[in-house]
Amino acid sequence: MPGKKNFPLRIDPKLYEVLERWAADEFRSVNAHLEYLLREAAYRAGRLQQRRMPPPSDEPNPPAQEE
Repeated sequence: MPGKKNFPLRIDPKLYEVLERWAADEFRSVNAHLEYLLREAAYRAGRLQQRRMPPPSDEPNPPAQEE
């Protein structure tokens, strides 16, 4: 796997606080959460061919099928 690209990011401090709390809620670092959000946005916009992991479903678990 190739290394990751580093770049500086200037962001509003209040937005960063929101991202910190959101990332903590998802058990991610801010950096990992930003990458997740950007990847998901690129996929939904049709600019990324494949997701690494499917997003969590909003639907409850389907009932088990009887044999």
